[in-house]
Amino acid sequence: MTAVTHEAPETVETADEHPERPEDSGHSEALSGHTLDEALWQAWKSMELPEGFHAEIVEGSIEVSPTGRHSHGQIVNRLRRALEKFLDDGDHVAYQDMNVVHGMTVCVPDLFVAPEDDTEHVTEDGLGLDASCVGLAVEVVSPGHRAAERDRVHKRRAYARAGVPVYVLIDDHDGHGTVTVLTSPSPEEAVYAAETRVPYGTEVAIPEGAAKGFVIGEAITGPLRGS
Repeated sequence: MTAVTHEAPETVETADEHPERPEDSGHSEALSGHTLDEALWQAWKSMELPEGFHAEIVEGSIEVSPTGRHSHGQIVNRLRRALEKFLDDGDHVAYQDMNVVHGMTVCVPDLFVAPEDDTEHVTEDGLGLDASCVGLAVEVVSPGHRAAERDRVHKRRAYARAGVPVYVLIDDHDGHGTVTVLTSPSPEEAVYAAETRVPYGTEVAIPEGAAKGFVIGEAITGPLRGS
């Protein structure tokens, strides 16, 4: 989704820049990255947004996004209906419009799969679900360079860092449309080790987790764009 980004101001002065002020070293430590993360966290919690917007904290920025356009919502809704049928006999369900929290990172996936009985996974402040319970996260890429970079790069790293086992990108804007399934996250490196990328119209199955065997194909994405 298109986003407006608010980055924390950089106020840290290093010892090399002001060697004549050793008494300030403790102050500089207090303004470390951890404190900047906390400032972003407090700012995010205090935000009051108009209806139809949500805010996320991704890689040191607060990003405010509007509700997606028609084609975006169409794909998400098709996907959710199909996933609900697939998961009907199990103990996991498909969620939308909910915060997924890992440390001081907050994402609002277009759709994700987690236990239906989510009581033990609700964060202490009640603001969302802990990322540790998420078995599948899905983002449908919106137009625009910033939106694409957020889903393809920043959120990819954020979900890998949180250990989300499967991340799916449905991307209208990658050539004529692609679906990418990312697995085997390495939280320390914030990368996914395995990737399967197919064009719209080609079926791809979720390889693991509660949604293992669920197929994403033309019924969800529509046909190859421009074909």
